[in-house]
Amino acid sequence: MSFFSRLWRIVRANANDLVSRAEDPAKILDQALMDMQTDLVKLRQATATAVATQKRMERQASQARAQADHWYGRAQLALQGGDEDLAREALARRKTYGDTAQALTQQLESQAGQVESLKRSLLKLEGKIAQAKTKKGALTARAQAAQAQKQLEGAVSGINTDSAMAAFERMEEKVESLEAESAAVEELAGDKLEDRFAAMEGSDVEDELAALKSSMAPAPTLPILPGAKKTPQQAQVDEELAALRRSLDLPPSP
Repeated sequence: MSFFSRLWRIVRANANDLVSRAEDPAKILDQALMDMQTDLVKLRQATATAVATQKRMERQASQARAQADHWYGRAQLALQGGDEDLAREALARRKTYGDTAQALTQQLESQAGQVESLKRSLLKLEGKIAQAKTKKGALTARAQAAQAQKQLEGAVSGINTDSAMAAFERMEEKVESLEAESAAVEELAGDKLEDRFAAMEGSDVEDELAALKSSMAPAPTLPILPGAKKTPQQAQVDEELAALRRSLDLPPSP
């Protein structure tokens, strides 16, 4: 393959690609419908012309047959009048009109076929246009939806999801760190407050303990004077003390 052939193929490929990208479905559908409407107008005009030609030919054929009949009557009249040459001339005129009528009749058969073909084509094109109008709305809506979806996908694909998720994770860690610091500060503040209350409660306990000890302290023991009489409790204590000394082999107290 020559260089110029390859270059021409590349140029055509790029041109086709540009045309494909430039095609707007809604505009293309509108233009296609307009083209079909133009063809419909032309086809209607052609059908109308063919029908008019058919009617004119029918009228001409009818007139030719009428003239043929007229000159046939003239030939009869001339022959009845004994003028054979005039009758012969009338019959010649009759033949001319008869041939014209026959030729027009043959043309009418062909024209009638052409008119029927044009009418069928006209009905077919009208049906296609009606179908195209029905499909145009649906195709336009589908094209718009596809275009919107394409734009949405393009916008989504342009987003760096990894970077966005990393940002969310960093913010989540930061919030958790702030929450932990807030909880620690609150805990320390609570500990200090509890310590203050504990100190206050501790002083009260010590005061109460001292008061309780004072209330429960035994009365001072008074020395027993010689000749004084011991109480039963003192006597019992002295006996137990003496028994304890004896068990330990200690001399009795003086």
